[in-house]
Amino acid sequence: MRIYKVGGAVRDRLLGKPVTDIDWVVVGATTEEMLAKGFRPVGADFPVFLHPKSGEEYALARTERKSGRGYGGFTFHASPEVTLEEDLIRRDLTINAMAEDDQQNLTDPYHGQRDLEARLLRHVSPAFAEDPLRVLRVARFAARYATLGFTVAPETLALMRQLSESGELEALTPERSWKEISRALMEDQPQVFVEVLRACGALKVLMPEVDALFGVPQPPAHHPEIDTGAHTLSVLQQAALHKQPLTVRWACLLHDLGKGLTPEEEWPRHIAHEFKGLKLIKAVNERFKVPRDCQELALLVGEYHTHGHRALELKPSTLLELLQSFDIYRRPQRFEEFIAACEMDARGRKGLEERSYPQADYLRGAATAARSVAVQPLLEKGFKGPELGEAIKRERLKALKAYKETESI
Repeated sequence: MRIYKVGGAVRDRLLGKPVTDIDWVVVGATTEEMLAKGFRPVGADFPVFLHPKSGEEYALARTERKSGRGYGGFTFHASPEVTLEEDLIRRDLTINAMAEDDQQNLTDPYHGQRDLEARLLRHVSPAFAEDPLRVLRVARFAARYATLGFTVAPETLALMRQLSESGELEALTPERSWKEISRALMEDQPQVFVEVLRACGALKVLMPEVDALFGVPQPPAHHPEIDTGAHTLSVLQQAALHKQPLTVRWACLLHDLGKGLTPEEEWPRHIAHEFKGLKLIKAVNERFKVPRDCQELALLVGEYHTHGHRALELKPSTLLELLQSFDIYRRPQRFEEFIAACEMDARGRKGLEERSYPQADYLRGAATAARSVAVQPLLEKGFKGPELGEAIKRERLKALKAYKETESI
């Protein structure tokens, strides 16, 4: 039995990055031997075990063969005869196909270290094209390591294009796709994820609504970058730069989908794109079974982001409707995330990345004013039922009028 550290732990150590998760591969062992040493089996499809003390994952060296469509369409074979090199060749990228023993002696049969130095994301073998999930994974790695100068090797991009055109991407489950998408959006350069998917034709398959934004012009007076797709990428980049949570980043990616529906004769204006985009946002949310908090914020940002930009001009009644839509009284965090998404949208414009966004504090102040209305005095006056609701609304409107007058002085 020989045990090796493999994959990301080796890659990140060589890059000088912190190592978080460690995966191990065991060569020359049987399931019975692992159980005898106290390892706990957890793999449903192939032999993976948890270490009795550390809880880290140890997998028996294995080979795999394509047997069906999609990410799960593989037959695995694990036995003591499978070599370390045979195990490593089934991995996606050369930089993930290195192993080291307990003395940090490197086993690198597919030149991962060379590709690390060349800053290249390159596939290990032609078998790469058998697993559609790898298209998303490589795009995610590109987003993660873009700041270090990594790019996708042209021959790997060609295989990703082949996969995108094969129909295999449609075989991915919503859950697997969302797991990769959500992780990619939380990387330092999430816009690179979208760029790579677009470069290999996968964006058109997975998110045609986002792909349709590229080449669609916007008014240069408001959007110096002009192209709606380029703007979306910049908004996503700003969201990462400002350490926004996944909910905000997802909303940033989808906020302008309605502009992809504007007839060419109406370009560069996009009248009512906020409402037109809602059905597209819903479709993307459903396609990937997106978590509810991400779904809700994306729809609200899609519908109301232009309200956010025009906050200082809104009538108190419109402002109150906006606040009610977000249920700011019970869900204050969601409104805060809306403000963040609006600010990222404003900053995601060429040359305007550093411009202040006074609307943010104005909206926060309006929310505070509306929340300050006390219900108890209205109850004491005898209001109840629908009449109480109307009385609260009147008082909140009064508070917002007073707030707007104070702010305009």
